[in-house]
Formats: sequence, structure tokens, C-alpha cells
Amino acid sequence: MFPDVVDLRSFYAQPLGVVTRRLVARGIRARFDNVRGLSVLGIGYATPYLGVFREECERALAFMPGAQGVTRWPSAAPTLAALVDECELPLPTAAIDRVIAVHLLENTPDAEEVLREVWRVLAPGGRLLCVVPNRRGVWARVDNNPFGHGRPFSRTQITDLLREALFTPVGWSEALYMPPVTRSWFLRTAVAWERAGATLSLPFSGVHIVEAAKQVYKPVAVKRRARLRVLQPVLAPQAIGG
Repeated sequence: MFPDVVDLRSFYAQPLGVVTRRLVARGIRARFDNVRGLSVLGIGYATPYLGVFREECERALAFMPGAQGVTRWPSAAPTLAALVDECELPLPTAAIDRVIAVHLLENTPDAEEVLREVWRVLAPGGRLLCVVPNRRGVWARVDNNPFGHGRPFSRTQITDLLREALFTPVGWSEALYMPPVTRSWFLRTAVAWERAGATLSLPFSGVHIVEAAKQVYKPVAVKRRARLRVLQPVLAPQAIGG
């Protein structure tokens, strides 16, 4: 069973969720470091990570899948959140510059179809940032956090999924190297875990953070032509004189 909006909101209100938000937000911000004048869409449950962009970008929107439910965002301003069918986004084609997908691909029944719809609403040159659980990490094996539900991905799997939907991965990072332990004394070591994991390039992070660019043209496979064997010319036979 996938977490709904009540479960997600409750998780991010807990100490483990607060630390998760801080560590994942660092990775997201490192990829999307300048969104001035751009439109930003968060899809899935991305509101914990959209606040930093709302004051900077031209406009920010939060779309939440129907099966998950929706919560008001932001809490103290006119709402920018909507409940949607993630496979039929209520936006015109090429309307968005940046998309942040969190708690989405691992929970949706058809991740490729969702990505193709994201491709449609992205402008040429637009970028998608996906945060997905790492199948080799501890977080995907423990159900006390949202990344422990749904389908986790290996690096190869998420790369193939993006390419099938006409996206090209252009940047990669990881987050959540610490185990999802809820004890307060352990949470205070989170930054040290992140530094050690990133420095040593450990493969057991909790999530992959993948930046992908929209392909404007679909690559067409070119069939290799069989090589023709070229024969050297020979001299014509000469008549023998009598």
C-alpha cells in the first residue's frame, strides 16, 4: 500500500522527516541552483522541497496524484496545489521549465506514461529532477519512511526508464546515507553520514537524485548497411598475335 498525503505530511513533521527534508533539499538545490524567471512544477509530494523556489521563480505549482490525495500549499497564502491525474496534467504543452518529482515514480502504476506526460508539459530545454528510492539502500527496505514503499530503482533502471520516455540523464547525486533510525541522538550524526557517504562514493544511499533533460527529437535507429566488397579491376585479355 502506497503512503497517502496524511502519511507523507505526518512523516515530514517528525524528527526523521525534518532531517530527511534537509538532506534531500540540499541535493535538489545543488541541481536547480537558479530558477529566476522560470516556472517550477512539483509533482508527487514535492511541497517539502518547493518552498525555497517559490520566492525565486516566476511561478510554482504543486500537483498531487489522485490516489495520494492533496494538501493545501502554501499554508499561509493562496493555494498553489491541485489534485490531478498524473497521466493527464492540466497544463498546455511546453508550459513548464523545471519539474521536481518526489514520491512519484516509485508509487505510480505506470511510471513511463507519467514521464511522457511530464515530457509533454516541459518546454524545450526544460529539466526534470527525480528523487527515487535506491534499491540497494536501507531506506527502501524499511517501511518507517515513504521511500520504503513502492518500487525502488537501481541506477540502471531509472536511467533506462528516463531514456524510454525521451529524457537524457545529465546529472546524478545521492542522499540519505544514514540509516532511517528515529532516535534523536542518532539523527544528530546525519550530516557526518552524508559527508562520509559522498566522499567515499558509497553505493548504499537512500535515494537517487537524477537530473534529466528533455529530448526534443526522438533518436532514430540507423540500420548499418552491409559493406559491399569492392574488387580490383583486372586487365582485359589481349589477343594473341599469329
